[in-house]
Amino acid sequence: MADVKRIVRHLLMTHWQVRRAFPQETLRAIEHAIAASESTHIGQIFFAVEGALSGMSLLKGGLARERAVEVFSQLRVWDTEHNNGVLIYLLLADRSVEIVADRGIHAKVESRKWDAVCREMEAAFRRAEYQCGVIAGIQAISEHLGRHFPSQASGKNELSDRPVIL
Repeated sequence: MADVKRIVRHLLMTHWQVRRAFPQETLRAIEHAIAASESTHIGQIFFAVEGALSGMSLLKGGLARERAVEVFSQLRVWDTEHNNGVLIYLLLADRSVEIVADRGIHAKVESRKWDAVCREMEAAFRRAEYQCGVIAGIQAISEHLGRHFPSQASGKNELSDRPVIL
């Protein structure tokens, strides 16, 4: 049985609400945080925020994790030379964060560490601290990437640092 409160929350989520939570200055700050992070390692971080799931997905009981994996594929975050792409996906209607790491990173960083980063970000989002929450998440991810994928002089930026609103 579908969660009626959740469905209503998703149906009432507007593009305006997403833009209010993530205005241009916040998106620029996130982009700069990703660029700064990637100067310390060769990992690739991508941030995407989506206001709500589609009605059909909700009726089928769609989860943020399933959608994050789908977005990871659609945005080609997996398509990096060292298999070191990381997607931070926020489903705003649920204030749910999912981190999807490519196989090169997944083999080196345990899922529980990604989960801890997600829970910290979600706590910030419950306080409506979106910019701080995302930047803190990027910094936490950067620590893991720096440990396993240290910076190299020839490191190139394979994914855009610009956040995406879906």
